[in-house]
Amino acid sequence: MRRLWVLPWLLWAQAQQAPGRTLTIIAVGDIMLGSSYPNPSYLPPNDGADLLEQVKPLTQKADIVFGNLEGCLLTGEGPAKKCSDPKICFAFKMPEHYVKHLKDAHFNLLSTANNHVGDFGEVGRRNTAQVLQKAGIHFAGLQEYPYTTFTVKNIKVGFVAVAPNPGTVNMNDYPKLRQIIKHLDTTCDVVIFSFHGGAEGPAYQHITRKTEYFLGENRGNPYELARMAIDAGADVVLGHGPHVPRAVDLYKGKFIAYSLGNFATYGQFNISGPNGLAPAVEVVVDERGNFIRGKVHSFKQIGRGKPVVDPSHGAARLIAALTQQDIPESPLRVDEEGNISIK
Repeated sequence: MRRLWVLPWLLWAQAQQAPGRTLTIIAVGDIMLGSSYPNPSYLPPNDGADLLEQVKPLTQKADIVFGNLEGCLLTGEGPAKKCSDPKICFAFKMPEHYVKHLKDAHFNLLSTANNHVGDFGEVGRRNTAQVLQKAGIHFAGLQEYPYTTFTVKNIKVGFVAVAPNPGTVNMNDYPKLRQIIKHLDTTCDVVIFSFHGGAEGPAYQHITRKTEYFLGENRGNPYELARMAIDAGADVVLGHGPHVPRAVDLYKGKFIAYSLGNFATYGQFNISGPNGLAPAVEVVVDERGNFIRGKVHSFKQIGRGKPVVDPSHGAARLIAALTQQDIPESPLRVDEEGNISIK
């Protein structure tokens, strides 16, 4: 009798544990909370304290809150990059204490692999890393910090971030990327892969499945890159860089966002049209990184770059349309309210 009782008890115990063996990830695109360079007029009012207020009710419910930190955290002086054409070249320097705004909005994972983390040279990159470390925010993407690992809800997470820019992990070096991802796959339960790639602007909302260039720079082949990463062991792929949302996808049961667009880009960014749509993509995965469900929460940027809830679901509707147009064979369905499910 005792042995007969043990099996049902074990099944009951496993069922009680199952809900805890999931991770909820909220992922957004580019974050630049205002720059003190070239002068303080590019900083937000109230010292930026209100900039992320409308996202907090959403992010406080997630286990992992991800974004791409588009610029460096540096209050002091640093060598600003030289721009030949100020119309297309910008240097972003967020005050160091703005890291508190990220913490208050529950961001705990950031990519530092992009074309603006080096705007103030090695001084800016090194200081950004130090500020994030002190704040307890996980990050990766610099050559000195190619990946990181951490544990959430007893699930070990590995994170690697890549870009085509100096000082970052090279997104086009597939052998090196495979090596990093495979290492993380053997030591972690869930591996998140982030890339800053693809051409920029409204003309580049669509997936081409080809290598993309912008201003002469090789911005990679996002479609191929995402699949390479998953084949190597990645479980969630989060793209950013084009400044507009792109389609989402599912490959081997693993979720892909090809571009999360802009999210909170204050002062010097173009936020008109699709550039101002600011999706916050929620992804729920199991303890092995397999996709369970998701949702595109629609925000839009107003004023000079503040994300607010968009009741018209603009970001969700765009991502739904792009997914249907660009990847009709995708196993994912995205409805106009942003719910993501498997067909």
